[in-house]
Amino acid sequence: MDAFWIILTGSLVATCCALLGCFLLLRKMTMVGDAISHAVLPGIVLAYLVTASRASFPMLVGAAIFGVITTILIELLSKKGKLQEDAAIGVSFTWLFSIGVILISVFAGQVDLDQDCVLYGEIAYVPLDTLYIGGNNLGPEPVWLLAINLLIIIVFILIGYKGLVVTSFDPILATSLGISTVFWHYSLMSLVSLTTVFSFESVGAIMVVAFLIGPPAVAYLLTEDLKTMLFLSVIFGIGAALGGYFLAVAIDASIAGAMASVIGVEFIFAFIFNPRNGILKRKKLAA
Repeated sequence: MDAFWIILTGSLVATCCALLGCFLLLRKMTMVGDAISHAVLPGIVLAYLVTASRASFPMLVGAAIFGVITTILIELLSKKGKLQEDAAIGVSFTWLFSIGVILISVFAGQVDLDQDCVLYGEIAYVPLDTLYIGGNNLGPEPVWLLAINLLIIIVFILIGYKGLVVTSFDPILATSLGISTVFWHYSLMSLVSLTTVFSFESVGAIMVVAFLIGPPAVAYLLTEDLKTMLFLSVIFGIGAALGGYFLAVAIDASIAGAMASVIGVEFIFAFIFNPRNGILKRKKLAA
């Protein structure tokens, strides 16, 4: 039963991240997920200091606030400060993450937290974090949080598909059509923040980044149709979660590390063998 909950958690994280990661990839903003996943650390620490509790809700709120702050800071530095976007991302997340590390160092005696729990997580412990309502065991709490998060993402994409597509492919056209690029940008970034926050306690920030970037990148190599890309990215994400778990069990290794490794293998195969523009395809055309 533990295996089921672990695989389900990994699959939910993979699905949430893959769907959002497709739009980040099209906008050339995949590393924003990396920035947000690191920058939430001070939010987690401050939430604990304010509430003196390690309950999930206040930490989720604190981390979500700093996720949005990260997005705004990146936007200000790139648009107002005239910095290149990659530089703005680097400055923002390293500064905020460093603040989080300092807060942990200063309040180490009071805060039962460390940066490793945010970065690496431990998906194997998910079955132990159960949710009880009225004395009934409803299963792991992270599964419920991620399921709610996935539902929000699906509704967001279904309702805002046109706005997301136009602002991702042609922001100038979107503006001329009266579609707010700012609204869709911050809506997407807010969902990335929410997904990162819901996921990091279970799988860690590094795993979130792997799922945000890897499956969408694999799907991008295989198709030029966005709907197909969304579908394929989810399939490859779930496949990585499933294959990664059994790989970890077989070699007695980190589950999160094995899942990320499977994503890498998927990308390598797509890069070499994909029928559209893989290395083998280009070699045949050259011959």
